[in-house]
Amino acid sequence: MTATDGTAGTAADGTGTALPDAVRHLRELALSAAGAAAVRVAARLGLADALGDAPRTAADLAADVGADPAATLRLLRVLASHGLFTATDDGRWAHTPMSRLLRDDAPLGLRHSVLWATEPWTWQLWPHLEQAVRSGHSVFEDLHGQEFFAYLHAEAPQSAEVFNRAMTQSSRLSGRAIADVLDLAGAEVVADIAGGQGHVLRTLLERHDHLRGVLFDLPEVVAAADPALRPGGALAGRVRLVAGDCRHDVPVRADLYLLKNILEWDDDSTVATLRSIVAAARPGARVMVLENLIDGSPEMRFTTAMDLLLLLNVGGRKHTRQGLLDLMAKADLRVTEVRPVNSYLHLIAATVPG
Repeated sequence: MTATDGTAGTAADGTGTALPDAVRHLRELALSAAGAAAVRVAARLGLADALGDAPRTAADLAADVGADPAATLRLLRVLASHGLFTATDDGRWAHTPMSRLLRDDAPLGLRHSVLWATEPWTWQLWPHLEQAVRSGHSVFEDLHGQEFFAYLHAEAPQSAEVFNRAMTQSSRLSGRAIADVLDLAGAEVVADIAGGQGHVLRTLLERHDHLRGVLFDLPEVVAAADPALRPGGALAGRVRLVAGDCRHDVPVRADLYLLKNILEWDDDSTVATLRSIVAAARPGARVMVLENLIDGSPEMRFTTAMDLLLLLNVGGRKHTRQGLLDLMAKADLRVTEVRPVNSYLHLIAATVPG
């Protein structure tokens, strides 16, 4: 029988006494920052790469990464409680599927994504969540005197580089899935709007020889585009790199506009971006929006946590399906399809009216 008062469902605490699951889970949640801090330190130290494929002692790992042996052991215990690394019977440490994702050579690695989610500015923001919830507005500019992305590029270039690498890792996770679901019939030019280093665009161009592409993003981002897309790269002859801010203008003509995980700032900026595309596009051009929907993702802890972080840093949000459809309607886009791409992304297809 299941109770609704949080007292039923128990787990042993090691002393023979049973604690309600609600007590155990709430205590863990209150200290969950320790887990985030621990995985950041593991990524910064390079523990996953130091471990390699054979089990090793905490002392050996500490020596390789330049850390204190006893403190490294304590760190490994925290990580193992979350499924990152596991202790062997002889007291050494081995990889788990999760810890392997922190290796630099992991095909679907998340090391830079972990670093991005735990950058120093994030720790400065979270204590101000109450203020953001009460006001409904970002607190970033109040703390730093400038808007988020301007701050990154001017004051925290290393964090901006982590962001670029994290977005590339995210695109590697989803690039093939996106290429599988995109209907490119009749499209000759694809524009990846705020496309970061252009990994998704590269995937599409490599798969479809007839396509030409445009990578559009801020000047600092375009300058660090995937080497294959830059002058002299393997795909350079089929790509234009265009710098600008999509919230103000999108001076690009294309048959298909791709927007992946960028409509996450305040609603006015989202509508402005979509209207910039509508203004630039020919009638009948297609707009493909790829987003994590709050009411359409099995990864709710990730999506809702990102929703709060977006509130804090840019005053943005993760959208519900209807909320995003309403914003697209304000930009006069005609939505033709909504469907899942994978476990955390949805595709919203639309066309530019005549």
